[in-house]
Amino acid sequence: MSQQAETTDIKKKILSTGIRVGTQVKTKFMRPFITKASPEGLYMLDLDITLDKIKTAAKFINRLGVENLIVCSGRQYAETPIEKFCETLGSKKLLGRFMPGTLTNPSLPYYIEPKLVLISDPQVDEQAITEATNAGIPVIGIANTDNITSNVDVIIPANNRGRKALATVYWLLVRQILIEKGELKEDDPMNMEIDDFETKITEEEIE
Repeated sequence: MSQQAETTDIKKKILSTGIRVGTQVKTKFMRPFITKASPEGLYMLDLDITLDKIKTAAKFINRLGVENLIVCSGRQYAETPIEKFCETLGSKKLLGRFMPGTLTNPSLPYYIEPKLVLISDPQVDEQAITEATNAGIPVIGIANTDNITSNVDVIIPANNRGRKALATVYWLLVRQILIEKGELKEDDPMNMEIDDFETKITEEEIE
């Protein structure tokens, strides 16, 4: 299968996940990644750019080493995707509140020195971005149409609010990193599905 055909198949697989559905707000930072507004007034992200940025991020992560990456999120729906990502690749996860000084204060017991930080939302994960920037650590960020990304080095434009969309981004990242590592061929199926990365809603949450 050609790379173009594989990209087409991937696009078909992920179109229904809401990965490209943005918000009713667009910032100047995210304008280059937006194609149009939906009839409901939601700005839509360019899926081709998203897939291209995922490839860029995967190359970056592979070059610096998955073991040198920390993946952060204070967003609940990102927890399962991040756990699956880290379980598969061996990266370190930091879920929930990002403790001040994690990347900048060597005297703290939880201080760490990663070479790269991946965040799920520039607004929610602002503390992680600030500390990474101060420590000179590059940041990869999943960003929606309303995000400010001035301190994000590699922007992955995508819906970072939806459960299925976040699962899809992390599934795509894992797939592409495995390809970069030579552990998966472009036209090989993954042994994990997007559903495996999705945070499940309990009956209590539904009610």
